[in-house]
Parts: sequence; structure tokens; C-alpha cells
Amino acid sequence: MSRFTIEQLKSLKESEDKVEFKRAEQGNLAYDGGNRTKSNERRRCILGYVTALCNEGGGSLVIGMSDSYPHKVVGTKQNEGAIGELESNIYRDTSIRPHIYELYENESSKTGRVLVIEVPARPIGQLFKFEDVALMRVGEELIPMSNEVMLSILQEQELDFSFTIGEGLTIDDLDKEAIRILKQKYATKQKNANFLTLPDVQVLSDLQLIKDEKVTLAALILLGKKEKIKEILPQASVILEYRKSENLIPYDNRQVYCEPFYKMIDALWHDINLRNDKIDIVEHSYIFNIPFFNEEVIREAINNAIAHRDYRRTSEVVIKQYPQKMVIMNAGGFPSGVNLDNLLRVQSTPRNRLLADVLAKTGIVERSGQGVDKIFKNTLSEGKDAPDYTHSDPFRVELHLSATIKDKAFAMFLNSEQRDLPEEERLSVFEVIALNKIRQGDSQEVAKEMIDKLLNRGLIEKRGKTRGVYYILAKSYYEISGKEGEYSQKNDWDINQVTSVIMPHLAKFEKAKMKDFAKLLEGHLTYRQVRTIIDKLVDLQHLIKEGEGAATTYRIAEKYIENSALMVRALNLGMEEMKKRGEIE
Repeated sequence: MSRFTIEQLKSLKESEDKVEFKRAEQGNLAYDGGNRTKSNERRRCILGYVTALCNEGGGSLVIGMSDSYPHKVVGTKQNEGAIGELESNIYRDTSIRPHIYELYENESSKTGRVLVIEVPARPIGQLFKFEDVALMRVGEELIPMSNEVMLSILQEQELDFSFTIGEGLTIDDLDKEAIRILKQKYATKQKNANFLTLPDVQVLSDLQLIKDEKVTLAALILLGKKEKIKEILPQASVILEYRKSENLIPYDNRQVYCEPFYKMIDALWHDINLRNDKIDIVEHSYIFNIPFFNEEVIREAINNAIAHRDYRRTSEVVIKQYPQKMVIMNAGGFPSGVNLDNLLRVQSTPRNRLLADVLAKTGIVERSGQGVDKIFKNTLSEGKDAPDYTHSDPFRVELHLSATIKDKAFAMFLNSEQRDLPEEERLSVFEVIALNKIRQGDSQEVAKEMIDKLLNRGLIEKRGKTRGVYYILAKSYYEISGKEGEYSQKNDWDINQVTSVIMPHLAKFEKAKMKDFAKLLEGHLTYRQVRTIIDKLVDLQHLIKEGEGAATTYRIAEKYIENSALMVRALNLGMEEMKKRGEIE
């Protein structure tokens, strides 16, 4: 990333060059509103300026120079020795990822320090706010964005970058081997071998990769010769870094792939797979293996990164591979309409519609433009943690994949239940997610319709009664995992069984909280079931409830003690009578 020099900064104009200058010699430019009460004063802080610059298409906040033209260096102590912390805090509080660096008017003596905070442009159709207000700069002031400006931003439509004509590009700039591979995949996907015999120009025209003999940027990304991609669109490259440990900053191996997609993707997977391992699973006489990195998952993740990234941003797709983890990052946030909550359900409009359409027609990605369902389904079905997109933000998508198999039995359970089924009858991604939640004890988070479906398929079992109902995986899961004892423990406990456990505890300690009961009954009843039964015992006047909220305690009721004493006395009398009759010794 290029940096300004001191001399360049001196000649910049604030509005024209999207720069904001602040003196702050003593490092006194506030990070946020602090203790100030007036809104216009609260906004004149680092977060306020960063937000406004981002909304205006990006720019720089320069601290340590006068705002009068030409700008003079005054020096600043702002965030001295804490640049990394400042970057992290801004990102945490705004989701904006700045680039911050220091300059010195006198480099040798390290005097005349200037702090530069470079702010990226906002994504298409998105606004950023400080204290719930979208800001913009007007002169020396930061003011709320007008309704007209806000509406125009929110109504923005992202242009299809991939459909853009590449200036000066001709069909001779496309790789013949890449075109051959595309035609082969197109013919296979469309089930029409005739595509193989058609002239290249016709096929590319049919796919809209060339238009009126002009070559689109989609064609360059998918089919372009290596030297042309480097020249015109170097950010279309993919970088693969391998590290032996997640704690290492330097990489052990790094490769840059600047090839047309149709030639690159197989080579990329080949190199990833060189450091891939697998675990063999033996289930009776049936043997299958679980790779650390599932090929379909990795290919789908890379395909999505290439299809949906923002090519206007200069960063490449970066893949970081570790022995037990992989991270895939691509520039630009989720496509319009997609977020963490609806990632699996929404059919978004792809950012690069032509690129995604060609990949779909050649069988590379799903037509929906997502394919995230495959990533989730395969990963969870292998007993691994769910794919993690939580590190993503409006400026990039970041996918974390774990190679660690957390529950081998779950993988065996799913495999045994569906390996002999035709594809159309196998579990959907949503059924696998639901089963995983039930495995984790979160059946209350699963919709009733899904519960009914899984019950009908015999994959789960019902436990508990009324408000205490919950669900567990089918008995076969516990048999596979060697946890038959745990399965038997999950049979329903009635109120008498609970009473027999908690009353000796209360007799010894006098009082107990709900969490104490839950711990006593752990493995037998859920927290919700315990609460239901304890409430019932209170209603029956077997327990006395005292206090409120977290301070609530329970003790044995006098009525229960009296009844228990009567029962003991009756039992003793009965035994004495039986002794008299010679029925017992």
C-alpha cells in the first residue's frame, strides 16, 4: 500500500483531496466523544472523522500538521507507541479497517512526527455512523448526513465489474488451454457434446464473455493469459501461505497464482492437498476416511471468494493454511442482502453477475451464487466445528475452517444413516445443522417443523414432559460413541426420583439454589426440566421458595417433614405388625 510523503501532504487540499488535518501537538485529539455534552463537539474526534471520511469515499486523517494551506508540520504525540492498538480500537468500534502509519519531517532525528490514518471507502450502498448518526464533512464541521444524500447512498446499485470491457483486450489475450477447459465443463454441465466442436468465439459470445469482439474483465479473470492478468488486474491473483503453527507470523511457504481461473483452481487444490491429512474411520466392516480439509468445501470456498470478491479493491484472495486450520479472505463484504444471520437462506444478487453466471453454467458454483450450504453441510457432517464467518466485516469476507474432528461418533452416525440413500433423500444442510444443535443440547433452538421431520426419520428421540420436553439423538449415536450409559441416563426422571436426590442434599445444607439442583441432576435432566420439577415441588408445598432473582433459595417445607415423619412412623408400625405375624424376621 502506497504512503504519502511529508512533502505530498503539505500541498494537499482538504476537500479536494479528501484529507482532514489536525494539529494535536500534545496528542489531545479525542478518540471518541468523551465527557463532552454538545453533539457537535463530541463528533470532532478520531471516530467521527474516520466515519465521515469513509462515508465520503475514503480519505486520510492527518494529525500533527496545521490545517491552513500550505500545511506545516507541528508534530504530535497522538497515540505514540500505540498505533496497533488504535487500529484495533477503530475496527472494533466502527467495523472500518484503517491503515495507520507515522512520518517524520526529520527522519534521522525522528522529529516532526506526523500520524496518518488512511480510511477506506465505504462499500456500495452502505453507511457508517458515529453514535448512531451518519456523518459528513462541511468545512470544519461534522454534520448529520442529509436525508437526500442518505437515500441516494442506500439506493445505490453495485455495477457488475465483471461485465466491464477490458480496454485494449482481444481474444488473442486469452489462454487457449483455459478456453478448452471451459468448453469441456460447459458441454458436461449442459449435457451437450456439440459445444466442444463450436468455434471459441461463438462459445465465448454465447456466454457473454466477449461482446462485439470486445473482451470483458470476466473473460480476463477466467481465461486471460498470465501476463495480461498481471498487467491489467493483478488483484485477481490468489496467494497461498502455509505456516507450521498458528502462532507464526512469517510463513514457511508462499505461492502466488496469477493464472486464468480454469487453469488455476486445480493447481491450487493440488498444492493445498499436498499438506492435507486424513483420519480413517472404522465402523464394523465399513471403512471411510475424513480428510483434514474436505476438497468440496475448499473448492467451494475458493470459488465463492473469486466469484463474489470486490475486484475494485487492490488486495488479492489470501489463503492461510495451517496443519489444523485454514483461513480464506477476499476483498469486499458479503454481497448485497447477505449477512451472518441469513447466510444460508438468502439468494443474493452476486456482486459479479457475469462471472458467477459463467461459473454456474460450467458447473463450478451453484446458480444461487452461494454454495455456502455445501461448506456447512460437509464440515458439520465430518464432526468438525461449524464454518466461522464471524471475522468478516463490510470490507472483506473471512472464512475460518477447522480441521479438528470434535465428534467422530457424530460423523459416523450421519454416515451410517444416509450412505445407502440416493442423493435426493439425504439430509439437507438445515437438517444437519439441527442435528448438530440437538447433539449439543440446544434442541430448544430447533424449529418444531424440523423436530417433527427428524422424529419421523428416526434420527432423534423425545424426552421429558410438558414444559420440560427436550430431544436427543437416536440411540444408534450413543451406541456408536460407546456412550450407552449416557443414553440410559437420559431416560425421563419423574418427580419422585428428583425428590430422592435433592431432599438429602437439603437436609444436609438446609438451603440450595436452582443451579445447585441442576448440578445434582446433571446428565439426567436439562436445566429447564429441573426448574419445572422444582416449581412443582413448591406448588405441592414440599419446598419453600425464598428470595428473588439470582438470590432465590429453596428449603424443605415443614409440611413435607411432617408427612415424611408420618410415613416413616407408618412404615415402622407396618414392619412391626409383619414381624408379629412372622412374615419377616
